[in-house]
Amino acid sequence: MPEPSEPRSDPDVDLRVPADRRELTVRPATILAAIAAGGVLGALARAGLQHAAPHPPTGFPWATFAINTSGCLLIGVLMAVLGHLGGGHPLARPFFGVGVLGGFTTFSAYAVDIQQALVAGAPGTALAYLAATLLGALVAVGLGDAVTASLLRRRVAR
Repeated sequence: MPEPSEPRSDPDVDLRVPADRRELTVRPATILAAIAAGGVLGALARAGLQHAAPHPPTGFPWATFAINTSGCLLIGVLMAVLGHLGGGHPLARPFFGVGVLGGFTTFSAYAVDIQQALVAGAPGTALAYLAATLLGALVAVGLGDAVTASLLRRRVAR
């Protein structure tokens, strides 16, 4: 684990991994700008999808569920690709991972959807959504990483 005095550019960076340390060579303002630009794109995509598929408070929030699980799938894909590339460009993870996919996926809407279902008298929907999203997100990120890593290994083997 890094010492408290070491700067952190991204919470999922492990400074013991040489590829992760490369992110620190980029100026912090550049990293923040990459995250912000990616976050705008991800948040706009999420807002558009949620607007296109609204749901009543007692209904299952399919749009948010799809956004969070597909975002987790893409995070798994991204991490496998960046791992294959030895970390890739120093701004790839901050822009795509933290920015675009962080802005696209939404824990806050997930929590609000659960709360609204409970207040509207649909505890079964709230519980099903809570469990389905948690399980779906974990499976999606693992699947995205595993399938992508496997495909990349096969491609290299050829």
